[in-house]
Amino acid sequence: MSIIRADQAPTFELPGVRFTAYAAPSRGSAELCTWQITVSPDQLPASHTLDRDETFLVLEGRLRVTPDGQDLGPGDVAVVPAGETIAVVNPGSVPARAYVAIGAGFTATTHDGQRIQPPWAQ
Repeated sequence: MSIIRADQAPTFELPGVRFTAYAAPSRGSAELCTWQITVSPDQLPASHTLDRDETFLVLEGRLRVTPDGQDLGPGDVAVVPAGETIAVVNPGSVPARAYVAIGAGFTATTHDGQRIQPPWAQ
């Protein structure tokens, strides 16, 4: 069993989004990746597709997850099927937090065709 202490979880910053990494292959999980995102209200969405289903559980604030684009609040879950174009926006006025889960080893494809495996999921 692996333990990832909150104060020792690695963090990664992109413009307007902080990723706090939890389960991943390098942290003892061969099958599942999980992280928390904190999304600022002023961040611009970056669309991408994934080759695995991804789930978002909103913890605080409001998030709008495309493709459906409905606003989600605390306790709401969005399940984005593999292959769908996805973008995450905070339509609120305060930072929003969500817990994200996806199968380990996934690949993301950016809107410009670049294929990546994010460092928080390694």
